[in-house]
Amino acid sequence: MDLEYTRASLVLLLGNLVYAALALFVGVIALKVIDHFLLKKIDLEEEIKKGNLAAAIFGSTVLLFVAILIGLSLSR
Repeated sequence: MDLEYTRASLVLLLGNLVYAALALFVGVIALKVIDHFLLKKIDLEEEIKKGNLAAAIFGSTVLLFVAILIGLSLSR
């Protein structure tokens, strides 16, 4: 019984790690695409390095939005 529980836990852990890596990868790519195509006159990374709080909030919001979309698409 303990071996089955351990296997199931490891499978769930592996699935969650794959999901997290996928969400991070797609989120970063989406942020780069949005930064390149939609914000042509603004370098989002440079603005964040300068301490622009609004740019940091915008970047984190994009990452959260992409994570929600990935979560919804994987749950169906």
